[in-house]
Amino acid sequence: MKKTLLLAAASLLIGGPAMAQSAHLTANFGEIHLSAGFTPDPYRVQMTAGGSVNGANLPGSCLGYISEAPDFEVSYEAGGLPLVFRTLSSVDTTLIINGPDGRWYCDDDSYGDLDAEVRMNRPQWGVYDIWVGTVNGGTASATLLITETP
Repeated sequence: MKKTLLLAAASLLIGGPAMAQSAHLTANFGEIHLSAGFTPDPYRVQMTAGGSVNGANLPGSCLGYISEAPDFEVSYEAGGLPLVFRTLSSVDTTLIINGPDGRWYCDDDSYGDLDAEVRMNRPQWGVYDIWVGTVNGGTASATLLITETP
């Protein structure tokens, strides 16, 4: 019985790789419902990027330090346009997105030396939980851009 209790306690402490992130937590900087063709485009969200959780522990090739809760949440009604998420900051930022399909999408530097971009050419309907991370840890001011235009 002691061995069973020890194994149960150990499994709670170890957890899986995505246990540090919870898409069920309230987003740090809010949420929005967008439909294909939304205006204004791009939609901008001012935020503080970064956190103490290492995004490299997530599935996919994620990078950057993020918060436990998502930074922003988008409920999206897809159409025929791509859906693009970008970061703008004076420090090296990353994007980590948990999509409606449950997959993790990650990027660093696809939008320049400091900024990230995740493009969904055929976006799905549903909720996108978004984390904006910092490569070197700490926090920094950042802008999240959500757009349907190249």
